[in-house]
Amino acid sequence: MSDDKKSTTVDAEMKAAAALTTKVLAIGSWTAKATPETRPPVMPFEARDTMRLQLAGKIDQWFAKTDGSGAVFLMNVTDPAEAHALLEVLPLGRAGMMTFELIPVGPLWPLGLLLREPAR
Repeated sequence: MSDDKKSTTVDAEMKAAAALTTKVLAIGSWTAKATPETRPPVMPFEARDTMRLQLAGKIDQWFAKTDGSGAVFLMNVTDPAEAHALLEVLPLGRAGMMTFELIPVGPLWPLGLLLREPAR
């Protein structure tokens, strides 16, 4: 394969990878409605429903923000609208106690630059 064809193939691979969404990163933040008094009664229901999403394969990984300001989920969905729909029906979402920033993510396509043959 000529160097021009290899370059064109790499460019096409990078362009295709840049267009892919493979997961959605959901960064949750407490709202003003989530006070130390209002959270405890909701949390057992939230934990169970979140575990159900994990068992259904919709949540791949889950974390707590180290500053205690919310949760972070790496979700096995490709559409932020689906992630939003799944999270809004959780007890904290229904109660307006947590909101999410949804970030579609995909392959680290700039690594494709390393596929190019070095100049000779």
